[in-house]
Amino acid sequence: MARGGRQGQGDPIDWVTRAADDAVRHAGEGNPVTVASGASPSGPIHLGNLREFITPHFVAEELRRRGVPVRHLHSWDDFDRFRKVPAGVPAEWAEHIGRPLTAVPDPWECHASWAEHFKAPLQDALRDLGVEMEEVSQTEMYTSGAYREQVLLAVSRRDEIEAVLAQHRTKKVAPAEDASDQEAADLADSVANEDDAPVSADAIARFPYRPYCRQCGRDTVTTTAYDDATTTLSYTCASCGFSGTTNLSTDADGKLVWKVDWPMRWAYESVNFEPAGRDHMTPGSSYTVGTEIVRSIFDWKAPARVIYAFVGFAGVQKMSSSAGGVPTATDALRILEAPMLRWLYVRRAPTQAFDIDFGPSVVRLYDEWDALGRKAATTSDVATLAWHRASSTASAGRLPTPAVPVPFRTLSSVADVTAGSADLISRIIESSGFPHDSVADLEPRLSLAMQWTAEHVPASERTTVRTTPDAARLASLTEDEELWLRIFLDRLPAEPDLDSVTSVVYGVPKVARGLGFDDAPTEQVKADQKEFFRLLYNLLVDADRGPRLPTLVLALGTAKVRELLGA
Repeated sequence: MARGGRQGQGDPIDWVTRAADDAVRHAGEGNPVTVASGASPSGPIHLGNLREFITPHFVAEELRRRGVPVRHLHSWDDFDRFRKVPAGVPAEWAEHIGRPLTAVPDPWECHASWAEHFKAPLQDALRDLGVEMEEVSQTEMYTSGAYREQVLLAVSRRDEIEAVLAQHRTKKVAPAEDASDQEAADLADSVANEDDAPVSADAIARFPYRPYCRQCGRDTVTTTAYDDATTTLSYTCASCGFSGTTNLSTDADGKLVWKVDWPMRWAYESVNFEPAGRDHMTPGSSYTVGTEIVRSIFDWKAPARVIYAFVGFAGVQKMSSSAGGVPTATDALRILEAPMLRWLYVRRAPTQAFDIDFGPSVVRLYDEWDALGRKAATTSDVATLAWHRASSTASAGRLPTPAVPVPFRTLSSVADVTAGSADLISRIIESSGFPHDSVADLEPRLSLAMQWTAEHVPASERTTVRTTPDAARLASLTEDEELWLRIFLDRLPAEPDLDSVTSVVYGVPKVARGLGFDDAPTEQVKADQKEFFRLLYNLLVDADRGPRLPTLVLALGTAKVRELLGA
């Protein structure tokens, strides 16, 4: 990839390249670029929300590779109100509804606040994913008075802002016809946070700034008067009945309503690119309103953008970020290598929805990833470009991958029959044709395979090794079955490796039919092999099928195999 400019002529062009070009055009050739993201830590930050963080990350990475000065600025909307008490949280937390997320205690008592409780795991996951951001707390920005000038500007031009809001207020914000349950839930969350509530009879016209009550700390206030000369705002609180004032020139105990706050920040931070979910892009929603407000009030242009779609999770019908029990990046990283999780997001345009399935498809996903890695060594196209983007970052270089990349299906199969003993798995993998110096050479994939097998393979599909021989089955062996077992036990090496065991397992029916181990099987031998394999599974794991037999034999060891086969 060419430095100091766009990709060279003939290089593959993907959505990241086009988005980076848009960001540069917005900033102006030769100027630093700011890409932005934002999220409210109101609950678990699920895999759908991860697109908010990782989309600008890939754009920033592309610009760094070009030599363009760029920063990824992430705003934590932790000055948002606490809206509802989710399942699993004590009912008394309803007392905190209406307070800033940073002022709500952590009911699990492991972090300083509700906001920090949900920030922390995502921050850890992003570090593992190689996502570097300049993080900004909106609580700190507002309470420090950083936005004071912008707040006073918005309030002084509130009539113009209200005219824009009124123009869009009649446009119903609704999910698209093809929206998922998740998108509909996120849209409901977004609309609820708009803070553009109807005006009561005793209030002044809709006001673009809302303070938190000085007495109870909630935002359940109604603005009753505002003095432009002194910048004093008077309000009453519906929660505690308090009536008070706040001075916008000296106090910092409130925030702009969202549809004004977002465009204000675009201008304040000189944002050139920011993605958003479809819920922010519908008619009457925050982006469309903000586009007008940022231009007319804050003298900036709405940033270049991409609209991102739903990311789902197999078996989960609704993933709302303000409720518990949703899959997060931390959950995904217990199963997927960090470059693979990055790849799931970069290989598709953000407008494409997709599901992340932690079930059997994980094995196929690893196979696809490994195959693409081999292709990337010799081929340059959009698919391999996505592999390279996922595999490394400009600052950290190559992200952690196993020194010896054993197929995930092999590791998980061995983990299943060894009850997750890393040392035993290592010995079996060594004899299976993957030499390595230590268990560390297999990480992180080995631990991920063990985790996946333990957590996501149903008990009905797990391999259960017999503890004692099946005496009844051994007593009912046919003549062919007795012959197969006798040949197998005679030929089974004392110190087996994968090749030798494979040769014996497949060769037994050949020898029984008068052929050699290396002879091609006849149709009759092929039929015998199926019956012999079923017999071994029945006697070893009480099932008709299971892990590959050579792997199973290696995992059990010759002593255990001989015991279960009645030797």
